[in-house]
Amino acid sequence: MLNPRDRGLAYGDGLFETLRVTADGAVPLWPGHHRRLQHGARVLGLPSLPESRYLSVVEEGVAALGGKPGVVKLTLTRGPGGRGYLPPSNPQPTLLWQAGALPVWSDQLREQGIVLGLCDEPLHPESLAGLKHLNRLPQVQARREVARQGWHEGLLLSPRRQPLEATAMNLFARFEAYWWTPDLQAARAGVAGVMREWLREHLTGRGEKVVCDLRPLSQLHGAQGLFLCNSVVGVLPVRKLAQWQWPVPDSVLQLQRSADALFLSR
Repeated sequence: MLNPRDRGLAYGDGLFETLRVTADGAVPLWPGHHRRLQHGARVLGLPSLPESRYLSVVEEGVAALGGKPGVVKLTLTRGPGGRGYLPPSNPQPTLLWQAGALPVWSDQLREQGIVLGLCDEPLHPESLAGLKHLNRLPQVQARREVARQGWHEGLLLSPRRQPLEATAMNLFARFEAYWWTPDLQAARAGVAGVMREWLREHLTGRGEKVVCDLRPLSQLHGAQGLFLCNSVVGVLPVRKLAQWQWPVPDSVLQLQRSADALFLSR
């Protein structure tokens, strides 16, 4: 049972990672997740845990899936503490797991694309940008707006109206001679996902150009196609954003198949 004085519960003092697991229990993108956990722990000053401890907890989650593909979520907190913001001098970290089924996106949406809306509240710069920390209230509020509006997902913009990311996925666009994704580091906002990084490496490894910068929202109108991605869903095409519509290019569907192939049981 979680201690009510746990700082993850009281202050969001911790990190999380959501891992996609294959039917045979593999976690293909684990190295990227582990690197981000290590980086986040260093930035927040959380105790350093050996990789073997993470993997043993992941194994518990995998066992709970009973041989089915699914999701294992890891949550790392600083552990119990007293009242007040100051962390304990000798923290005892809490490491938790949850396991569940993969989210269901219909074949029709995966092939023909989803409807993306524009969220009202901008995604402001923050010093902890890039970390999968437990303070996700902006995303919670954005997700509530998505549900109210009936969209499939919502696009978050910077205060300068630059597209940054969806509520739980990263954004890519296909232009005539290159792929584009927002420069989240320059924006000091959002999280560069593990699937986003895998796709960038995959594309550059094929000799394709990937541009990473910040652009006004209007630039998306000239794209050949858009897609969202994360490590659980893979690649999800976008067919409509506000008044704009795009076909789903074959190049996006090919990327979707490449991402899906990562999670085929060996």
